[in-house]
Amino acid sequence: MGFTVLPRVSGAEFGMLVVETIAKIRRAHFVHGKPIKQICRELKLSRKVVRKVLRSEETAFEYKRSV
Repeated sequence: MGFTVLPRVSGAEFGMLVVETIAKIRRAHFVHGKPIKQICRELKLSRKVVRKVLRSEETAFEYKRSV
């Protein structure tokens, strides 16, 4: 009986920031008053990406990140 091992796929590999993550970032910053650095640590995102989300009103972003 042979098994095929499929590669693990995560959202970060495709370089897309989903709507739920954008909502988490905005909620943490504007509602809970968390600093950008803490949000980055918790969600494992760069400060540049978090700042970009907070400064714009976009609901979807695409970016490349090295794993």
